[in-house]
Amino acid sequence: MGKGIFITGTGTDVGKTFVTALLVKKLHESGKDAVYFKAAVSGNSRDANGRLIPGDPLHVKTVSGIPQPLGEMCPYIYERAVSPHLASRFEGDPISLERVVSQYHALRERHGLVTMEGSGGIICPLRHDDVRLMLEDVIAALRLPCLVVADAGLGTINAVVLTCTYMKSRDIPVKGVIFNHFHAGDAMEEDNRLMCDELTGIPVIACVADGATDIQLDADFLASLYE
Repeated sequence: MGKGIFITGTGTDVGKTFVTALLVKKLHESGKDAVYFKAAVSGNSRDANGRLIPGDPLHVKTVSGIPQPLGEMCPYIYERAVSPHLASRFEGDPISLERVVSQYHALRERHGLVTMEGSGGIICPLRHDDVRLMLEDVIAALRLPCLVVADAGLGTINAVVLTCTYMKSRDIPVKGVIFNHFHAGDAMEEDNRLMCDELTGIPVIACVADGATDIQLDADFLASLYE
């Protein structure tokens, strides 16, 4: 049985997929059996045959070079660029926790390390009809530790502290924070890193620059964060 970790963010468009791709790439290139999973992805385009293309999984697969089939990576794919609960209201196919859990465990049974990416920030409704399902319900059901991706720039202290405080209040283990859009030597961003460390008690384990093709993390250390 393999191990897993969950990647969330301080909000939408902080670069979770970009960072996740680099994490999976690091593991894969070090020879580890790494795969990717995401419960739901919204805002996708269609191919020439009218089929929805899961953009985030495709990006991770392309960047990381993993041989995992695209069809195994995400059970729920929506066209509208809105929260999954709203997308399924427009398009049908609402998310089933049982299906997500089953597909995740199927990957863990066959592979060593499963990196699961969330949708939006930590407070994200996945379904809100006769069934109410939040992103944190999936994390709890799978008993996954988390990494938090944050924008390195202005406002990140507030975003990181609020996100980590909320996650702690829900007993969601946070193993580390990763800064994206980081500019080494920038006084504010370097201070943001120190302040987030101090105010949350959770280490900023890596900083990623725009356009980076690698993440400065030891592959064995990264793998040790999976449970």
